[in-house]
Amino acid sequence: MTTTVQAQLQGQDALAIGGARRIRRQRRNVETVDRGIVSAADWGRTPVRVFGTVLNVLLGISLIVIGLLPLLWLLKSAVTPTQETLTHPLAIVPSEWAWSNIERAWNDVHIQNFFFNTVAMAAGSWAVQLLVATTAGFALSVLKPKYGKIISGAVLATLFIPVVVLLVPLYLTILNPPLIGHSLINTFWAVWLPAGASAFNVLLVMRFFDSIPHEIFEAARTDGAGTFRLFWSIVLPLSKPILGVVSILAINAAWADFLWPNLVLTDIEIQPLSVRLPQIQASTDLGVYLASLAIATLIPVAIFLIFQRAFLNSGGIGGAVKG
Repeated sequence: MTTTVQAQLQGQDALAIGGARRIRRQRRNVETVDRGIVSAADWGRTPVRVFGTVLNVLLGISLIVIGLLPLLWLLKSAVTPTQETLTHPLAIVPSEWAWSNIERAWNDVHIQNFFFNTVAMAAGSWAVQLLVATTAGFALSVLKPKYGKIISGAVLATLFIPVVVLLVPLYLTILNPPLIGHSLINTFWAVWLPAGASAFNVLLVMRFFDSIPHEIFEAARTDGAGTFRLFWSIVLPLSKPILGVVSILAINAAWADFLWPNLVLTDIEIQPLSVRLPQIQASTDLGVYLASLAIATLIPVAIFLIFQRAFLNSGGIGGAVKG
């Protein structure tokens, strides 16, 4: 008899707990729905719903036009004769196609040399920035050294120093680097090494590592994982979203950088597109020059399309901890 009563009481408790959970879930859903400019009740009215839908569509189309129109115009002008670009710059479709502009940009202007120089410069800057950001973020966030907060504050303070102020001391350091004994001018190392000193990337990765549950690190250490194994097998696989973000920022910044490469890469043979294209503008046909700009634009667009899921996805660690 006692067992039956206990079973009934346990069943009632389970129903009560289940009912309470459903009520909390419904409240969260209601709060989520009501959280916005237009409430759920107003959105249910036909005039409001129609107006909101039309407004969203118009805003979406406007953003697409504003974002893609300059790029589409550049791609169109790259295969348009120069004279037609000058007389009818806003024509949607050219009257004739000048595909030879791309061929001349690639061969006659030797844009392929500067293209591969840019690829090498961007790839090296990306690798150095990723290495420094992940290792420094791991040391400050996961290893937690004794003076970690002071170091983090010092790294943060460097963000308030204008970049122009650092040009002269940085140039003198590259001109006569310590321990190396010879200048790094006219080498890609003169661009790669300063690119790694990105305080923003270090702080960005460090904050992401702070969001990873520390139970994961404790469990890995309990299983015998050392510092390198913890970094390589635990932290990096969980950090794909932030690695994608850093990759996009690093490659786009290196691809578009002009001032610093113009200072340290004076040899034409190793100059990137960002430095060489402004120099050939005055002596190059407009159609060929626009084709060169179109070629220089392709890689950043492709990089964003490749890493956009990692850039937009900030999850990936929700199921790492059970229980």
